[in-house]
Amino acid sequence: MFYERMLAERNRLDSEIQELQTQLRQFPKGKLFCTKNRQYFKWYITDGKTQTYLPKKMRPLAEKLATKKYLSLLVEDLIHEKMAIEFYLRHHSSLRHSREMLLDCLEYKTLISPYFTPKSEVLQNWSQQPFQANPKYPEQLIHKASSGKMVRSKSEVIIDMFLYTNKIPYHYEAPLQLDHITLYPDFTIRHPETGQFFYWEHFGLVDQAEYQKNMISKLDLYTSHGILPGIQLITTFETKEYPLSMDLVKKIVDYYFL
Repeated sequence: MFYERMLAERNRLDSEIQELQTQLRQFPKGKLFCTKNRQYFKWYITDGKTQTYLPKKMRPLAEKLATKKYLSLLVEDLIHEKMAIEFYLRHHSSLRHSREMLLDCLEYKTLISPYFTPKSEVLQNWSQQPFQANPKYPEQLIHKASSGKMVRSKSEVIIDMFLYTNKIPYHYEAPLQLDHITLYPDFTIRHPETGQFFYWEHFGLVDQAEYQKNMISKLDLYTSHGILPGIQLITTFETKEYPLSMDLVKKIVDYYFL
């Protein structure tokens, strides 16, 4: 689990660095230097070759350049932090692979399974019931989750991990019939104590216009059938700049099921 947290943190740092770099491109050119002469400070702007004195009347420019310098140093700090995490990921990825290889062995998986199965026998039986999963785009099931299931995205790996390790019964992409329409929610979940049904849809491409239309249509369909966001329907969203946070997933699982 620590490996997954580090992976999520690296993705978060990536997004923050990109956002700051976008902001920095909007600042004026040049760098600010402050020097102290007795009890007074003087401001200078440099292009790397020459320095030019900035009078006090140009304080707005000095403020922008000072902010630019601060954000530039913040980016450097975040890049160093990201490099440290990447060093960890490179040298510890084998631990993650070893765990997955162990679960690939049917005998080990059978012996370990009681640790991850729901306490309720009814819910345990439900979680193991066969069903006809979403038949569309099976080639996109490329990420192996903690449960051993193949899912479509790294964000779904995170959701799977928190559900599976907390013994919360669920199906991945099981059919849900709403009148004449069949949906395949990302996760169909039963509350581990009450057995109540919940549905979790993760929308991972919210920054794409066509995806937004399909997302709104799907949410309208759920709502029109009494499956309401924030009640029975759990929704999470992400874009390239704002990936799904592991902390958020943990808080959602804690709030709804633990």
